[in-house]
Amino acid sequence: MTDLFQSLAQLENLCKQLYETTDTTTRLQAEKALVEFTNSPDCLSKCQLLLERGSSSYSQLLAATCLTKLVSRTNNPLPLEQRIDIRNYVLNYLATRPKLATFVTQALIQLYARITKLGWFDCQKDDYVFRNAITDVTRFLQSQHIHIYKHTHTLTHTTHPLTKHRKIASSFRDSSLFDIFTLSCNLLKQASGKNLNLNDESQHGLLMQLLKLTHNCLNFDFIGTSTDESSDDLCTVQIPTSWRSAFLDSSTLQLFFDLYHSIPPSFSPLVLSCLVQIASVRRSLFNNAERAKFLSHLVDGVKRILENPQSLSDPNNYHEFCRLLARLKSNYQLGELVKVENYPEVIRLIANFTVTSLQHWEFAPNSVHYLLSLWQRLAASVPYVKATEPHMLETYTPEVTKAYITSRLESVHIILRDGLEDPLEDTGLVQQQLDQLSTIGRCEYEKTCALLVQLFDQSAQSYQELLQSASASPMDIAVQEGRLTWLVYIIGAVIGGRVSFASTDEQDAMDGELVCRVLQLMNLTDSRLAQAGNEKLELAMLSFFEQFRKIYIGDQVQKSSKLYRRLSEVLGLNDETMVLSVFIGKIITNLKYWGRCEPITSKTLQLLNDLSIGYPFLSYSVRKLVKLSAVQFMLNNHTSEHFSFLGINNQSNLTDMRCRTTFYTALGRLLMVDLGEDEDQYEQFMLPLTAAFEAVAQMFSTNSFNEQEAKRTLVGLVRDLRGIAFAFNAKTSFMMLFEWIYPSYMPILQRAIELWYHDPACTTPVLKLMAELVHNRSQRLQFDVSSPNGILLFRETSKMITMYGNRILTLGEVPKDQVYALKLKGISICFSMLKAALSGSYVNFGVFRLYGDDALDNALQTFIKLLLSIPHSDLLDYPKLSQSYYSLLEVLTQDHMNFIASLEPRVIMYILSSISEGLTALDTMVCTGCCSCLDHIVTYLFKQLSRSTKKRTTPLNQESDRFLHIMQQHPEMIQQMLSTVLNIIIFEDCRNQWSMSRPLLGLILLNEKYFSDLRNSIVNSQPPEKQQAMHLCFENLMEGIERNLLTKNRDRFTQNLSAFRREVNDSMKNSTYGVNSNDMMS
Repeated sequence: MTDLFQSLAQLENLCKQLYETTDTTTRLQAEKALVEFTNSPDCLSKCQLLLERGSSSYSQLLAATCLTKLVSRTNNPLPLEQRIDIRNYVLNYLATRPKLATFVTQALIQLYARITKLGWFDCQKDDYVFRNAITDVTRFLQSQHIHIYKHTHTLTHTTHPLTKHRKIASSFRDSSLFDIFTLSCNLLKQASGKNLNLNDESQHGLLMQLLKLTHNCLNFDFIGTSTDESSDDLCTVQIPTSWRSAFLDSSTLQLFFDLYHSIPPSFSPLVLSCLVQIASVRRSLFNNAERAKFLSHLVDGVKRILENPQSLSDPNNYHEFCRLLARLKSNYQLGELVKVENYPEVIRLIANFTVTSLQHWEFAPNSVHYLLSLWQRLAASVPYVKATEPHMLETYTPEVTKAYITSRLESVHIILRDGLEDPLEDTGLVQQQLDQLSTIGRCEYEKTCALLVQLFDQSAQSYQELLQSASASPMDIAVQEGRLTWLVYIIGAVIGGRVSFASTDEQDAMDGELVCRVLQLMNLTDSRLAQAGNEKLELAMLSFFEQFRKIYIGDQVQKSSKLYRRLSEVLGLNDETMVLSVFIGKIITNLKYWGRCEPITSKTLQLLNDLSIGYPFLSYSVRKLVKLSAVQFMLNNHTSEHFSFLGINNQSNLTDMRCRTTFYTALGRLLMVDLGEDEDQYEQFMLPLTAAFEAVAQMFSTNSFNEQEAKRTLVGLVRDLRGIAFAFNAKTSFMMLFEWIYPSYMPILQRAIELWYHDPACTTPVLKLMAELVHNRSQRLQFDVSSPNGILLFRETSKMITMYGNRILTLGEVPKDQVYALKLKGISICFSMLKAALSGSYVNFGVFRLYGDDALDNALQTFIKLLLSIPHSDLLDYPKLSQSYYSLLEVLTQDHMNFIASLEPRVIMYILSSISEGLTALDTMVCTGCCSCLDHIVTYLFKQLSRSTKKRTTPLNQESDRFLHIMQQHPEMIQQMLSTVLNIIIFEDCRNQWSMSRPLLGLILLNEKYFSDLRNSIVNSQPPEKQQAMHLCFENLMEGIERNLLTKNRDRFTQNLSAFRREVNDSMKNSTYGVNSNDMMS
């Protein structure tokens, strides 16, 4: 007994060291010792003793955390009786100890919730012992508020679904959730009927937890579609039909509006969050009359808040109320809103609230999105509303537009004067608001344009006068530039909001007025770039050009547009060709003067890239673009002398060169328009790149060279080449590139990998170029029958993969936070490169072994070495690595199964384990790839087994025989995957059912006895009256299925599986019983 007390004292001391000490070494030692304790056999008994006799809250927290881990483990789970005992003990412990530390209470509640969730389908004498959460909690509801607080808190945790156990969540929803919601509403009514003393911590906590509980009920993922709880896009709450009564009763809605007005502002955000969810109830829950009545009550409540807005001065209240307003339109139609009795008064109040909010731009800027979203949806609905009642938006929308525009302009001076954070620096937020304004501003567009013209002329005139004045202060100039920046952004947005079927000639003429002004401003600012420029104003110009391009440049635009007429009158731009020359002129000017400004350079090049898109369809606009002298200048002078961003000496680091790929992709597309088979024109274009390659070759040929200069030259060069290779997606042009780079310059790329394998800033661009060169995009890699180029290209690929792979494995231990950048990213590109080469259909891989060429074997063996150096967890933790690995594995299992079969048992088991884990990946592409890999492996196994049982003169080859032997020694791996696939099909939201069905038939045929046992366990887990129906589902699944894997038989099985899944789901919905999906996995 003394030893036991000493042991407890040691544990308590370790807990104090873990949570209280400031010494890192002591804390790490304590953490290590406690991890060992968690894994020890007597952990359970000691946890109970810690709860009973522990003198510190930290020891109680340790006990609760350890117990949660114990009940959660899937291998060697705790027996049912033990979990029931723990559950009962926790409830009694909470009830009898009202003064526990908050974090201990929280941990114990999480333990209770975990036991309840994981044991939801567990039975004891036909009784679901873990489904009586409400009864358990209600039993402890006593007059002391602290007890109510704790146990409502318990329910709060229970209402969060585990997405991995969707069937548990669905059963919980159907059997308990509405009762919890009703209980919480009743308790809220009781609480609101009493004069709660909110200075009392327990009563304060009671109300807060009740509101959290109600909100969690309403925020429940009712149909299992919400994978991201932080998203606000899912505006419909899929309330079950059985809840109708609660929402038809107007007192439910009224309860929350009354609570909002009667409780302190600190509670109000939660009340408003509940109202947001209630306002978002799915439309189909009501008929038309019921919906109109519900909406009327909702609008009345909103009106009451707007008439008494005092609490909205709290930013959290304000934010939630803005969300509530946005839901008015996201869930109801404008035609329904206008029929509400108080609509004219409410829309006036909402407009005033919006205008006031926009004018106070510094208050809660993240909430403006919801207000603009409301007005955007209202404005977009105007053409479609059929109700006779006036919507009055023609009155209020221009007020909202004006408030947004004027408030942004007025903010400029204050931001500059006080040194505040400039919202223009958050381009994502600005773009989001402008997208919304583009729709709002097009409503009553005449008023919007008149306002913009007036404000623009005022600012432009002031700006011009300041530039001409010798005494102008920099602050005054900066203010006008800031105002013009906002106006250019907004003009671009409203032009981008043009809808072709709804616009008139008059509106196009108005667009012309706005465009003329921006182009005149551009001419003014460009003329000053040699002295000074404004980065934000330039970015606004580029945003404007992008919107203008989308709406008014292209074959689909009528050239008789009034916009072009206005441009001709004011600026002499008579047609699209002249407008395109303005675009290209601006692009060249930006690249000349802003070459060292990455944001402007990248956006300018993106604009050039967007203009160049059109090949191979050769749109009329692209043909006109190529004929421009400025474009021809770019094609003939793409050097650092003319475009400073192509220089190598003033780059701060190698990653700044990424924009070069975009530049050369655009140039490559433009070159291809008239290139044809003209090799002279191609060689002329490639002269700067040829010179760069020769320079690097010269450096490599000497013993000592400037390594930094060599790196910069090479990285810039390979980024340029990758852009060209991406653009050259026709056979003729790509062959010119291939013959230019091979064999002359390929050794330089190999040498770079050999020298700088440890520097990802160098290796990543080189590996990406190689991956692009071997990618048979648009069948561009079609060599003549007498050409060995396909094989030669693969040899180079194999050499690069082998060289990089062998050297990167010498890095040794890499810190976890750097492992992707230093190692896994390069490996991922190698996997993509090998996959592209193996699946390109331009190499006959059989000839390598036939002629004793080891290029294929080297590449595949390097792949295996690299794979074994990666932990399983990393394969799924890094999305790009996952996709490249599983897509390569799919090709290998399809076309190189003999290689897979020849691998060592541990490698085969590693690959099978990775497939097994990938089957449950959240990424559908990964999951589908794993199904395909598994299908190829299972098909190979089945064929080899079939052959081995036949009397054949030719015996199985050695690889096949070994592979069969390994699989027979380790049947559990294939059996586990059979369980996993069947589990996903029956119990989860299977979004790639066809892909899952393909390997399943082979898995069943290879494991008929195991499948039979699995089927029996599922059937027996059903209630007696349902067992026959479930048995029949499985009978129908295999009906008409023969013992082969021919396509006709597979297709029949896939059809059967669709019917099977539908029937099983119907059976399980109607059943109060179920099967624990964890049991199937064991």
